[in-house]
Amino acid sequence: MKLQIQSVHFTADQSLLDFLQRKLDKLDTFFDRIISGEVILRVQKPEAHDNKLVEIKLFVPGATLFCKEEANSFETATDKAVEDMKKQLIKHKDKLATY
Repeated sequence: MKLQIQSVHFTADQSLLDFLQRKLDKLDTFFDRIISGEVILRVQKPEAHDNKLVEIKLFVPGATLFCKEEANSFETATDKAVEDMKKQLIKHKDKLATY
């Protein structure tokens, strides 16, 4: 999947970018017609505990799916967001199958 990753107000290291790519590539098993995706990584309020924000936007035929998760690390937030996106993809696929 073609993925565009933006990190706001910091530079993401290569291991984090590879982690994101691996996790989002697994979403192809649930819906194989994903066109592309965008990921935005942000650090909210540096003094707060759960301050890492991950936003995922996937473009699929006929819709744009979006989820946002916040946690104490980007990896944890990504895991939560991917789980949420997986549910959305399955729901979207079932919706397309009923037509």
